[in-house]
Amino acid sequence: MIILGIILLILGFIFSIPILWTIGIILIVVGAILAVLGATGRAVGGRKHFY
Repeated sequence: MIILGIILLILGFIFSIPILWTIGIILIVVGAILAVLGATGRAVGGRKHFY
């Protein structure tokens, strides 16, 4: 999810498409939150590990 967010940020910057930029930022933030929750051992969506 984080990698997809980075790809969308880059594409949004290159092609000057603001919606890709916004979606990329949202995906990076959500991916980071899920990664931190998964790293602390907390079950996210019924799973102990989020990949």
